[in-house]
Amino acid sequence: MVSQQQTKDSGSKKLGMVAPQDKSSKEMKSSKKMKFASSSAETEQTSQTTISDDSKTGRGMSTMPRVVKKKLQKLRPIVEYNKRGKGIGQAHSEMQSYIGVLARSRVPLVDKKWSQIPKDVKEQIWEAVDMAFVIGQGGKKSVLTSAAKKWKDFKSTLTRHYILPYTNDKEKLSHPPETYKFIEKAQWDAFVASRLSKDFESVHSQHAQIREKLE
Repeated sequence: MVSQQQTKDSGSKKLGMVAPQDKSSKEMKSSKKMKFASSSAETEQTSQTTISDDSKTGRGMSTMPRVVKKKLQKLRPIVEYNKRGKGIGQAHSEMQSYIGVLARSRVPLVDKKWSQIPKDVKEQIWEAVDMAFVIGQGGKKSVLTSAAKKWKDFKSTLTRHYILPYTNDKEKLSHPPETYKFIEKAQWDAFVASRLSKDFESVHSQHAQIREKLE
């Protein structure tokens, strides 16, 4: 006599149905790629942490959905380091991409040094990253150092690719680039004005001469 369970199993095979995988086996497979730490204390705060509109621009789109999904699941990838203390692996790469998005979208686009940026802005970046990853070595200092460099590089990219080539095209400079729609127009206008000033032109020329000598 064939049991009801056997009948169901055979029927499932005929219909091409696959029995659901054991959840623990999935977790074991994923853990080989990236280590995670979970915390039940983050539920409410994590669900409220969002990315600025940068995800709509194509900048960091491949990474941000994964980061947000893990935060909602209360999973924090563990960032790993080699013997020299250098970050390695997928978690480190995703963390750096996340820091880049935060630096571009949360730090005001102003003609100032990183040291002049308000402490509360830097604290927000640190808290967002710390909530999404188990950082380990370097901690807060390494995260904010990375954010400072990425913010500076972002301003350099805007200057070199979206401002200086269009010094004679006022229409082109009248609004933020399509790639970076999250930039507020008032901030963009002020930043463009600072990059077209005589002071900046002089500094930019000096830096160009220094680069030529080094090369």
